[in-house]
Amino acid sequence: MIIIGIDTGTRTGVAAWDTEKMCYDMITTTTIDKAMQIVEHYAKQDKVFVRFEDARLRKWFGGNSYAKRQGAGSVKRDCSIWEGFLKRLNVEFAAVAPKDCITKMKADYFKAITGYCGRTSEHARDAAMLVYMRHGIIELYARETKKTTKQ
Repeated sequence: MIIIGIDTGTRTGVAAWDTEKMCYDMITTTTIDKAMQIVEHYAKQDKVFVRFEDARLRKWFGGNSYAKRQGAGSVKRDCSIWEGFLKRLNVEFAAVAPKDCITKMKADYFKAITGYCGRTSEHARDAAMLVYMRHGIIELYARETKKTTKQ
């Protein structure tokens, strides 16, 4: 099975975790349309589960909140697009609240935790942490597949 993490936004982070090999199959940053092509490609090859960061579930914006809310509007639209796309593709998924994601990790720390040595952007690392399969994420995946499949 392949578990795909999506960090939604103008620059979309995409990461694919192979649950049999227990390693990343790919980590990249791309556009939303290319990210959808990646998901579609994996869905044709193997069983897929997608976890995407859902800005619609964000409840707090903190300092400079007006500007953050403006930017979040387009990301919220992207989340709706992802949800509809995954439903049409008949792919199981979980929309993850931003507070439940590990984000903004520096490249050296990401490498130390995951052992992944390739180049990554902040968006790609955010997507990768959505699917990282060590340290309890497997249990989280098992819970999510029971309660959120094919919403």
